[in-house]
Amino acid sequence: MRCAVLVFPGSNCDYDLYKAANSVEGMEAEYVWYAGDSLHGFDAILVPGGFSYGDALRAGALAARAPILKALRLAADSGVRVLGICNGFQILTECGLLPGALHRNSGLRFICDTVSLEVSNTATPFTTGYAERADIPVRIPIAHGEGNYTCDNETLRKLEDNGQVVFRYAGSNPNGSVNDIAGISNLKGNVLGMMPHPERAMTDWMGTSDGRILFESLSG
Repeated sequence: MRCAVLVFPGSNCDYDLYKAANSVEGMEAEYVWYAGDSLHGFDAILVPGGFSYGDALRAGALAARAPILKALRLAADSGVRVLGICNGFQILTECGLLPGALHRNSGLRFICDTVSLEVSNTATPFTTGYAERADIPVRIPIAHGEGNYTCDNETLRKLEDNGQVVFRYAGSNPNGSVNDIAGISNLKGNVLGMMPHPERAMTDWMGTSDGRILFESLSG
């Protein structure tokens, strides 16, 4: 599986994501600069965390207008798998590939921690590997100041009814997200945005290897 790792000015998790993807059998990642105009030939597109454009205006707002986003939308519409992590999730909502928005954390503080997650939908291309342990919370790090997911009531109803809520915070909600939402997909299921960082949960020495399951699912 050939994967593109998008890189924007200010991205700081692109290398982590690149290393994580390349450590999984069957995945081959390469960087694609934000000023590019093509994502042809890629089987998956990974949008990393970080502070693209220094979070000017609001997180993800300027990156959502970068030249490469036209190609990203075309790829997503054609069924290519797209994963947005943290700032990548913010970018996907800002560009309209995912509904809702990410606001400041309810406590108005940056949070860096490892949290428990419930995998609410194991039928997506990103989560099939969690099916055998769906009742066991997974542990994945978070690091964000604007991870408070919000949307209107009608959008929330559709997300819930259509199984588009993929990850929820389990036990405690660190940022105030509605319905404990930590990650959602589009209706087709080929676009996933999530605030937690699976690329920082690849081996036991990182404290948890639960994130590797996501990449292994994606490569399958």
